[in-house]
Amino acid sequence: MRYTTDRESLERDCDMVFFVAGGPGGQHRNKVETGVRLTHRPSGTVVTATERRSQSANREAAYERMAEKLDAMQVVKKKRFATKPGKAAKERRIEGKRIQSERKQGRTKKFDSD
Repeated sequence: MRYTTDRESLERDCDMVFFVAGGPGGQHRNKVETGVRLTHRPSGTVVTATERRSQSANREAAYERMAEKLDAMQVVKKKRFATKPGKAAKERRIEGKRIQSERKQGRTKKFDSD
């Protein structure tokens, strides 16, 4: 589904909740509800912003994050298809196995057969 990410449609489609943001910032940050949590109703995506001491700055940051997140969700991924390893890759793998085998053989105890 395609979601529009312009500011007007985000304001219409998102629920906004304010909460007390923890962390450093002093009395202003600890007493006032400066944290902003946006929930995009159609997709269920949630973003928060608590970096600033200002509620309006956090609101702007939250809307920007929501737009970025929705844009990232809507990117169509290229279809992958299976390929076989090349000759050089096979040779490197075999060489690595040979070296590992020599290491392991060097760890075994050698018994004298008298």
